[in-house]
Amino acid sequence: QVQLAESGGGLVQAGGSLTLSCAASVTIFGFTGMGWYRQALGKQRELVAVVRIDGSITYADSVKGRFTISRNNAKKTVSLQMNNLKPEDTAVYYCNARLYSANYWGQGTQVTVSS
Repeated sequence: QVQLAESGGGLVQAGGSLTLSCAASVTIFGFTGMGWYRQALGKQRELVAVVRIDGSITYADSVKGRFTISRNNAKKTVSLQMNNLKPEDTAVYYCNARLYSANYWGQGTQVTVSS
């Protein structure tokens, strides 16, 4: 059973920074994708960033240049450094691990950005 535990959410003022971390209960070396999604109140869950097994990375257009995703296979973690946060970044952020067709999710961590 794959378990993902997020940490690092909280309340921050616009322009501030936060770092989210996700720790996996199993080795993530073979996982085809490790990423972060978010879901704002009343909206659908959306991709924020993903780092694939080949090292390629995709960011949502809305976070390009502000967020950085990193994956550490040895530590079984994936992190999201978020800079220059905006009120529209307010959402519950979910860690995602993909192993071919199987998807695993963390329980989410709240990020609130005040204006």
